[in-house]
Amino acid sequence: MSHHDESSGTSAPTPPDSFLLRHLGEEARRLARTARAPEATTAGADPDVLAALGAAVDELAPTLLAASHDLSEHPEVSFEEHRSAAVLADLVEGRGIDVVRQAHGLPTALRAEVGDPDGPTIAVLSEYDALPGIGHGCGHNVIATAGLGAFLALAAVADRLAGRVVWLGTPAEEGGGGKELMAADGAFEGVDAALMVHPFTYDIADPLFLGRRQLRATFTGITSHASAQPFMGRNALDAVNLMYTGVGLHRQQMPPTDRVHGVVTAGGERPNVIPEHAEMLFYLRSEHPEGLAVLSDRLADIARGAALMTGCGVELSWDEAPAYLPVRGNGPLAAAWTTRYGERGRTVLPPDVVPRMFAGSTDFGNVSYRLPGVHAMVRITDADLSLHTREFADAAVSEEADRVVLDSAWSLAAVCADWLSDAELRQAAADDFAAAGGAVDVASYFGEG
Repeated sequence: MSHHDESSGTSAPTPPDSFLLRHLGEEARRLARTARAPEATTAGADPDVLAALGAAVDELAPTLLAASHDLSEHPEVSFEEHRSAAVLADLVEGRGIDVVRQAHGLPTALRAEVGDPDGPTIAVLSEYDALPGIGHGCGHNVIATAGLGAFLALAAVADRLAGRVVWLGTPAEEGGGGKELMAADGAFEGVDAALMVHPFTYDIADPLFLGRRQLRATFTGITSHASAQPFMGRNALDAVNLMYTGVGLHRQQMPPTDRVHGVVTAGGERPNVIPEHAEMLFYLRSEHPEGLAVLSDRLADIARGAALMTGCGVELSWDEAPAYLPVRGNGPLAAAWTTRYGERGRTVLPPDVVPRMFAGSTDFGNVSYRLPGVHAMVRITDADLSLHTREFADAAVSEEADRVVLDSAWSLAAVCADWLSDAELRQAAADDFAAAGGAVDVASYFGEG
């Protein structure tokens, strides 16, 4: 029941009951007590190198934590991360390492390299864009500094690495598809594997992330006086209404792996004028690339049907920002992460412990369909906090988040060292990637939608 104030004619929304979140959290904690993710079975890096990486992270700790808090205090949204990129680039250059600023065609992208360019190459990724209004409510300050710390630690032992490490500062993950734009400019050419972490409320090496597309449906009608001559108009807002209803009805036939959510971005100017222009923006998500393609076709049919029923025209515009593919896991790399992060006192969970409905999307999915990769989730809070909230932004600069920055920096560096030094691990990761379908032409996967 809504809370209605008869004197003002206003009402407040009814708060949702959090019983399902509590239930799912309790179930995940029950499973976590006995579940363990697979660990590495190959030799990995020289213990002396791992120890040197630990010493380097310890020395970097004050710098990394200061940077994490600085990014949190000065959040910048997608494609506007000029200060954030400069802060990170300055830290790398302060260690005597050249940085390419405005890398791969993006003003706030970064690139640096250390090691032997003739050997195998692994990339470590940093994100640093924030959310409008709520700052680092997705914890990208943790992502940025953990990736930076791993790269700088590896730089300290670069002469002992049997290959190359590339650090990429990737802007605009929050809807802008920065990694895909960088990939189109060759960011991952010559790169054989890629790693990054993302803060969360669980530790997971191989999390579920859904693919995502954007659809803007623009309906064109005919304006007329809504009272005197409504029969002379064609109502574009009616088409929006029918499409929204059609999508809602379609949810009964959608598999549980799919999601659709949309907003009305234009719906008319005055009630006495039949709207000749109205539009909607939808996000479509699916666990499988094929499912996302099927869902795309279904939404296009619903839009055309709404236009037909109202006598309106419709224009469909797909993926104003690049489409995101789901994240494709890599078993051997995930096992290497589980082992190394476990050495920092962490217990990494297998993916079937955390409820599968807790799934968003990331442009790292596009990377993972180009080459083997890991997008590990790292727990920065015990509370049942949601991503994309002010509370999560606060958690991203907590004492626990600071510990996670350092633990993640060492673990990312250690897995890179393992992969570079261990031909068996490299082959296992490559074989796993090939068995999952190998490299996909991401840029043209959905064609014209």
